[in-house]
Amino acid sequence: MMRSESEQGEEAALIPRDVPEHQESTRASFASSVFNIMHAIMGSGILGLAYAMSNTGIIGFSLLLLVVAFLAAYSVHLLLELCGQTELTSYEDLGFYAFKTIGKVMVAGAILIQNIGAMSSYLFIIKSELPTAIAGFLHHNYNGSPWYLNGQILLLITVVCVVLPLALLPKIEFLGYTSGLSILFMVYFAIVIIVKKWFIPCPLFNGTINYVQNFSSDECKPKLLHISTKSAYAIPTMAFSFLCHTSVLPIYCELRRPSKSRMQKAVNIGITLSFSVYMLSALFGYLTFYGKVDSQLLHTYSQYLPRDTVIMSVRICILFSVLLTVPLIHFPARKAFMLLFISNRPITWLHHIAVTLAIQTVIVLLAMYVPSIQNIFGVVGSTTSTALLFIYPGLLYLKISREPLKSLKKLQALGLIILGSLVGAISLPVICITWLQSENVA
Repeated sequence: MMRSESEQGEEAALIPRDVPEHQESTRASFASSVFNIMHAIMGSGILGLAYAMSNTGIIGFSLLLLVVAFLAAYSVHLLLELCGQTELTSYEDLGFYAFKTIGKVMVAGAILIQNIGAMSSYLFIIKSELPTAIAGFLHHNYNGSPWYLNGQILLLITVVCVVLPLALLPKIEFLGYTSGLSILFMVYFAIVIIVKKWFIPCPLFNGTINYVQNFSSDECKPKLLHISTKSAYAIPTMAFSFLCHTSVLPIYCELRRPSKSRMQKAVNIGITLSFSVYMLSALFGYLTFYGKVDSQLLHTYSQYLPRDTVIMSVRICILFSVLLTVPLIHFPARKAFMLLFISNRPITWLHHIAVTLAIQTVIVLLAMYVPSIQNIFGVVGSTTSTALLFIYPGLLYLKISREPLKSLKKLQALGLIILGSLVGAISLPVICITWLQSENVA
């Protein structure tokens, strides 16, 4: 099949000129690129979406999730346009091209904070779910828990013995092959949530102390639209969950026969599939627990089905996925840190070890002392996720693109900037106030 001249031109710009043509076969296939995009999108955010639905209602959540997914795809489109115009292949390089050092600092700083937030959310899952998994296998009650059921102790042991050694390695490409398992585990998680909906009655039956909780009849009815202060967590959690923009350009460069149209199609398919998994897991998770759904969905199952074999298998899968994903996320975080603070110096092993230890210390402290995973989703989602997904793509497009200022695309880019700024300006103060109020109540 013949390709158009425009596609051939796009491809030529992305294929390095010193790479022989026969090496084109070693590049990633279209299906593999879709898979890599899904892996970049799907993560710990899936555990917080049912809680977001409980605070916005089914219709409100569905509309917001659809809008965020569409805007995520469109902002990727803007980045791909800029990649074609500048022949740059990283988000940080686009920032430098547009605004010199300030742009590089803005983008690298946002990537660093975003990755620290993501790693903290993963470690929070280890802290909360690993003790439950061990207790389930040992049939142990939490009353008078020994040290091996203490989440903070287990978190420290896990980081020191597994995460830190992997993060210190100079290269861990072999962990990239586990990304396939991560996607399968997420799909398995969604399937189990759908199936378990039909086996958990409302009012909820507590398997630990064998009693039916006092529910009013309204609490077993789904809310279609709902607004409260906790609704402020919804869009930041969704932005956190759909962010893949720092990975899109490297995936673009590895795509076989790269063109903007092929890559945009891969992104659209990846986002659509991720949207489907997110929507199903959030919907059936909410319809299982209604207003009782926890900010971390697996924790809700732990309360009512503490020794269920299928739920335990899901917990083990999620823990395994999390354990191997944290070192992978650490690498771009360390790269961003070095770009910000020591880019003008030769990188030594001392720098490598010191930066790794510093980042690991920060994420462990956050995971240990942040009271709820919703706070991580909310604060990071309303700041760096919103910036990387909405504000920066629009800002870079306005600066770099040669189109007239009043062109449709530049007006749409301006709309992204305004929307992202509004989301951050409205959500972050409400989230902080809600957090402080919950601390005072506690």
